[in-house]
Amino acid sequence: MFATLLQSPLRHLIFGIGYMLIVMTAATSLYLWAGWDLGDAFYMVILTVFTVGFDEVRPIDTVLLRTITECTIFFGCTGMIFVTGALFQFITISQLQQLLGTTRMKSQIDQLKDHVIVCGYGRIGQMLARELKSAGRRFVIVEQSEERLATAREAGYLGLHGDATDEECLKTAGVMRARTIATVLPDDAANVFITLSARNLNKSLQIIARGEVPSTERKLIHAGADRVVMPTHIGAERIAELILKGDKGDLATESSDIQRIESELLKLGLDLDVMTVPATGPWSGMSIAAIEAEGGGNFFVVQVKQLNGDTLTRPAADTVIEPGDELVIVSRGGGLG
Repeated sequence: MFATLLQSPLRHLIFGIGYMLIVMTAATSLYLWAGWDLGDAFYMVILTVFTVGFDEVRPIDTVLLRTITECTIFFGCTGMIFVTGALFQFITISQLQQLLGTTRMKSQIDQLKDHVIVCGYGRIGQMLARELKSAGRRFVIVEQSEERLATAREAGYLGLHGDATDEECLKTAGVMRARTIATVLPDDAANVFITLSARNLNKSLQIIARGEVPSTERKLIHAGADRVVMPTHIGAERIAELILKGDKGDLATESSDIQRIESELLKLGLDLDVMTVPATGPWSGMSIAAIEAEGGGNFFVVQVKQLNGDTLTRPAADTVIEPGDELVIVSRGGGLG
C-alpha cells in the first residue's frame, strides 16, 4: 500500500518538474522572440515563476510582452504549486513509510523466540543467512553498516541496525529469548566482546563465534563461546574433502580442480596458492608445523607434491619440506603477502 503511495507522488514530482522545464523554456523563447537577450529573458522567467516580486528587468509596455508575462505567471505559478505539493507529499510519505517499517520490524523481532541472532552481514554472515533461510529457521541480522543492512532486507531477511557489541542492541534483537547467537564479524576483539555480553545476558544461549587467528580461539572459549569457527581451517578441510572426493588426487597440476576449489574458497574469503619451494628459500628443510607457526595461523598447507613424484594429501605436521616440493596453501586474503 505505502509502496504504491510512494510511487504516486514520485511520478507527480517528476511530471511537475518536466512541466516546469517546458513552461520555462517556452517563456524564455518567447521573450527572445520579442527581442530580449537570453540573460534578461531567463532572469525574467525565474522572477515570475518563483513569484519573487522584484522589478521587471525591462519595461512590459507592449501587448506581446504583457501576454507572454501573463501566460508565464498563470502556467508557471500553477506548475510551481503542483511541484511544491508533490515534493511535500513525497517527503512526508517517505518518512511515514520509514517510521512504519521500523515499527513493524521491531514488532516482528519482539515476537521471535528460540531464534538465531546473526551478528554481522559480511561474506560469512550472508552464507549463514542463506543456509538458515533454506532450513526454515527464524533469525535476525544485526549489522552496523546501513548499506549491508539494506542488502539484507532486500533479500527478505529481518535486520536490525546497530552495534552488536552494545548490550542494548543485543537485547533489542531478543538475546534473552534466542536459542543461538552467531557472531561472525571479521574483528576478533569484537567477537570476544559480543560473546562476553551475550553469555552474561543469557546463560543458556548457544554461542558460535568466528575467529581469525588461532590465539583467539582460547579467548572466545574462555569468554563463553560453545564453538569457535575458524574460516581458514574450514577452507583447509573443504580442500581436503574436495581432493579426496575428486577423481584425481594431484591437485597441484590439475587446473580444473584448482578453479573449482578457488570458487568454493572465495565464498569464505580465502585464497588458494600453489608454490614451489626454492633451494635457498626460508622454508626449505622446515616442517609443515614450523612453517604454519611462522605464518601466525594466516595459512595452512593442505597438499604437498614432493620432488620424487609422491603427493601427500593432508600431510602430517612433522612432514619436512624439501627444495623443489610443490605446496598447495590456503590462506586468508593476502595471507601470503
